[in-house]
Amino acid sequence: MGAAEVEAFLTYLATQRQVSSSTQNQALSAILFLYREVLAITLPWLDNFERSKKPRRLPVVLTVPEVQALLREAASAPAPINLIIKLLYGTGMRLMEAVRLRVKDVELTRKEIIIRDGKGGKDRVTMLPDSLLEAIRAQLVLRRAWHEQDMALNKVDVWLPDALAVKYPNASKEWGWQYVFAAKNYSIDPRSKSERRHRR
Repeated sequence: MGAAEVEAFLTYLATQRQVSSSTQNQALSAILFLYREVLAITLPWLDNFERSKKPRRLPVVLTVPEVQALLREAASAPAPINLIIKLLYGTGMRLMEAVRLRVKDVELTRKEIIIRDGKGGKDRVTMLPDSLLEAIRAQLVLRRAWHEQDMALNKVDVWLPDALAVKYPNASKEWGWQYVFAAKNYSIDPRSKSERRHRR
């Protein structure tokens, strides 16, 4: 079978068998592997076939009363959990983006938060609502006090991305690289076996 027959088969999968897009892509990859590695035949570029449709999924959006109820409950949560919840709602951050937030990525003057290595490995900027400015400032004051205590005890050392620890050996101890929402208590870092204050 040549390219025309392969394309007809891929179209059949989409139109007659109604397979998902990922299944059709897997079939295409398997066929290309078979021809290239087993049969030693180079197929031309395959693009003349009907592709399976990716389903459109609507996001689940809370109603106004549901949001109000959520924020009321968040107000009674212990600090800084309530602040994290409000950040998720007010900035559009994902949970792991919030708990991995570094001090240097909070821009109080411009009222922005820089999200590093978000979904798809991309960086983005989101707004910091006015209503959360004071709470963020208070969290940073608390975190600064912890950082100074950690420095005095020689227990400052956060994980750095992209081999920055090699390029900048002291960066892991710098204030800007610390997690905004670090755990109150120390725990053992499995990488270095030393006791550190890790993110929540």
